[in-house]
Amino acid sequence: MLLSIGLTIVGIALVAATFPLVVELAVLTIAAQWPISRRKRKHYLPRDFPLTVVVPAHNEERLIGRCIESLRSYAGARTDILVVAHNCTDKTASIAEWAGARVLVLNDPGQSGKGCALRHGFAAAISGPSQAVMVIDADSVVDPGLIAAVKRRFIAGAQALQCRYEVYNPQANRRTELMALAFQGFNVVRPQGRERLGISAGILGNGFAIHRDVLTRVSYGAYSVVEDLEYHLTLVRAGVRVEYVDAAVVRGEMPASSHGARTQRARWEGGRMHMVRQWAPKLVGDILCGRMQLVEPLLDLLSVPIATEAVLLLVAVCLPIGWLRIYALSGFVVLAVHVMSAAVSGPDFWRSMRVLATVPAYIFWKLRAFPEIWRTSRENSTWVRTVRDVPADGQ
Repeated sequence: MLLSIGLTIVGIALVAATFPLVVELAVLTIAAQWPISRRKRKHYLPRDFPLTVVVPAHNEERLIGRCIESLRSYAGARTDILVVAHNCTDKTASIAEWAGARVLVLNDPGQSGKGCALRHGFAAAISGPSQAVMVIDADSVVDPGLIAAVKRRFIAGAQALQCRYEVYNPQANRRTELMALAFQGFNVVRPQGRERLGISAGILGNGFAIHRDVLTRVSYGAYSVVEDLEYHLTLVRAGVRVEYVDAAVVRGEMPASSHGARTQRARWEGGRMHMVRQWAPKLVGDILCGRMQLVEPLLDLLSVPIATEAVLLLVAVCLPIGWLRIYALSGFVVLAVHVMSAAVSGPDFWRSMRVLATVPAYIFWKLRAFPEIWRTSRENSTWVRTVRDVPADGQ
């Protein structure tokens, strides 16, 4: 009897941990397949819309020149490129200025993290004529139509935008290939589903843009290690919807080495764990007060990473509880459909399918990284720059 009760409690805990992501993936993956509305839009000319592109940069001398060149190639008229050289000890500022960007130097060891750089960049941008601010990471390149597409959507009335964010270097090694597939799911399929449902698409940290009226009304104050998630939750609670621009693509370079990938993963996942503790009670309270539009952001916040979800569902399948096994197998079906959709949305379906063979090794690698993820989830954790170096281990 005690064993049965214990197993039931474990089963309920497993369902509670995995249910948010199962629902998220099921609803958003299906919604992403819905046909796009063919409403005719007016063809707005973007050349008269003043926009500032803010590029936060901390010791990015290796990549900042490529980023500025990419932006300048497609900027067009009335586009200001502002690099915030934040606590740099290298040549980031001089290279950015030589490449043609306006540079704001911010040297203050007491202000660390991307959020501080963005706050200063946003303030500088809206102090001038710019009507909106877009954020592009220093390790990124943009597609030709990105800036024009962003301007058109703002002219059409958008308050905030998130562009399609993909991996620049998927073929560096198996790890970056797997990350590229994960990006197709998290950064493409899920925002597509939200856009079809008419809910806020989310902010992904790179390639997002905010209208100056929103920045004036909802001041920027996100300083955690996942500042993008934090500010998006602030926006949706304020009633601001972030629209998804699938046709505007930005590609960021991912770390190739094990150390760089582990640092980045610890920041992303540890930061989300901290946000759960800080924001989940607020969102639950809002929902109980009738703000049902916050249900999806809450589910997204409570969702564990897909690799963790797979491990938990596998544990559930192994337990001798009939209803739990049915639930877990259904969850695996949802995961499989979502991964297939992500692969279809990418450039090479079969290559994406082949890289799935590396998932067991990735899960083992991630388990080893869990102590670092847990440390990053603490409230006093600090932002650590991702090292984008060439892997010494050949992985």
